[in-house]
Amino acid sequence: MKDRKTTHFGYREVPVEEKASRVAEVFHSVASRYDLMNDLMSGGVHRLWKRFTIELSGARPGQTILDIAGGTGDLTARFSRIVGAEGQVVLADINESMLKVGRDRLLDRGIAGNVVPVQADAQYLPFPDNTFDCITIAFGLRNVTDKDLALRSMLRVLKPGGRLLVLEFSKPQSKLLEKVYDQYSFRLLPTMGRLIAGDAESYRYLAESIRMHPDQEALLGMMREAGFVDCEYHNMTGGIVALHKGLKP
Repeated sequence: MKDRKTTHFGYREVPVEEKASRVAEVFHSVASRYDLMNDLMSGGVHRLWKRFTIELSGARPGQTILDIAGGTGDLTARFSRIVGAEGQVVLADINESMLKVGRDRLLDRGIAGNVVPVQADAQYLPFPDNTFDCITIAFGLRNVTDKDLALRSMLRVLKPGGRLLVLEFSKPQSKLLEKVYDQYSFRLLPTMGRLIAGDAESYRYLAESIRMHPDQEALLGMMREAGFVDCEYHNMTGGIVALHKGLKP
């Protein structure tokens, strides 16, 4: 009997075809408290990471932007204001619960006219070639089963000269920071998840998924291999988070 292909789900190995549904269960569970947990987990610093992402995007009025794993719409809201009535922002997420929370939040803030919510898998983006001026994926790539396939899919739908920005947890640059970060991630984070979101296991998975994600140099190499050029990254908060950028030739 042929062996089934597996991939990692946190520190566990699961059949490839099961990972997407398992990740979906995690985000169905945490969707309603996702923003609150982000603020608590990062002390609000995630807003600065996202602000830098917006700055590096070079977004301008009239552009078309894709926010993959857009979740509750933080980046989409900012892009919506920048591109204006002549532009468009696609808020994409594979998870229906997260997408609904994001769409409702944007409507509550009066942001809707130039935003299109789309449930989509980053590996198989349902858009024509050369559609977007800029693509962002914030804290979502680590949950994708086949990251190489997703990067090639993003390259395909970018316009020539368009840019991809990947904001993701990465590898701390000092051993001391790494040790403190590990203690925080595996001891405090699941406890916070249990108390605030009623779900310790999902936040334990999120901590594990961060450790399984490619580090800064590895992700840089993957982007180049996918066909991106002028690739670079910027470490933030000591490398706990990194922002990678690449252009479509």
